[in-house]
Amino acid sequence: MDTFTTLAYDGPGPWILFVPLIWAAVVVGVVTVLRRTAWRGRRGAAAAYGERSPIAILGRRFAAGEIDEEEYWRRLSVLDEQFGRSLKDGAA
Repeated sequence: MDTFTTLAYDGPGPWILFVPLIWAAVVVGVVTVLRRTAWRGRRGAAAAYGERSPIAILGRRFAAGEIDEEEYWRRLSVLDEQFGRSLKDGAA
């Protein structure tokens, strides 16, 4: 019985240090998931499809004849890499 009494008063031990690490991992995981899904989706859609977005301005310049088709597609591909928009639908 002496061993049991000694263990009861020694405290929780070094494993208790893992509890804050587990909570930190949970918080980092939640923030990472939100950044890759919800937060990125809202910001990217507003920037890529807004009236004053770079893609819209490029489209207006092409429509006005300021740039030719080759220049339009070259610049659009650069903007697609930055904003993450795909050209699968064929719309520009």
